[in-house]
Amino acid sequence: MSDDAILFEVEGGLARLTLNRPSRLNAVDPDAIARWQSLAHEIAERDDIGAVLFDANGRAFCAGGDVRAMSELAAAAESSGAESASATITALADAIHDGHRTLRESSKPIVAAVQGPVAGGGLGFMLVADLIIASEQATFASRYADVALTPDCGVSTLLPEAVGTRRALELTLTSRTLTAAEALDWGLVTEVVAPDALEARARAIAQSWIDGATAAFGQAKRLVRSGVTRDFQTALDDEARTIGAAFATPEASARIAAFGRSSRSS
Repeated sequence: MSDDAILFEVEGGLARLTLNRPSRLNAVDPDAIARWQSLAHEIAERDDIGAVLFDANGRAFCAGGDVRAMSELAAAAESSGAESASATITALADAIHDGHRTLRESSKPIVAAVQGPVAGGGLGFMLVADLIIASEQATFASRYADVALTPDCGVSTLLPEAVGTRRALELTLTSRTLTAAEALDWGLVTEVVAPDALEARARAIAQSWIDGATAAFGQAKRLVRSGVTRDFQTALDDEARTIGAAFATPEASARIAAFGRSSRSS
């Protein structure tokens, strides 16, 4: 297996993005952050990718940022006079956020397979996905206050978007850890399955996007994701343009014709 911090492969239109620092609970260090940002742009720009399966190796999905690695980098930068520790951490956060924004704004639907604990900024990485399938063994916690830090990786926006402001504050301002069943009840994840069914279920969802109306799925994801950040009229105008363009595609023409034949026969 490659020792890359994040593994990446594309086969049959499906991209697989795998966090690969299991010894550090898949916490991201500067190398992983740079690769995340680069891969996000590659996924968004490649025409041969129709959907993304996002998962992780080891017992944890993602513990957020590797605080030890980031602290060492910040201290080294500050001691060399290159920049302050604060500036170093801010730059790393900006790189993560650029990757998150790129994937969320792309027209590539993403399903996450969450096999174990998710904490801190790991919540932000997970919530970049459009559908989240969790193992019964997965758990979810904030933990920012444990190290006297504040939310990053999009958590301050993505978490309340998923579960509502009150629940987001509860998870962020307390030491509460959610079980997979609680996360499902809160709306933090889409579905909970047995551990041995996790990969197959997530892959089946991703494959259904590849085998179905791929372009339409992608544009639907883009419209819904962008709708929460803009005014209603702008969203309506985008919807009108997008459905007009979709209606003229060969894929839509064939499916609409088949639907019409089916309706008449019934």
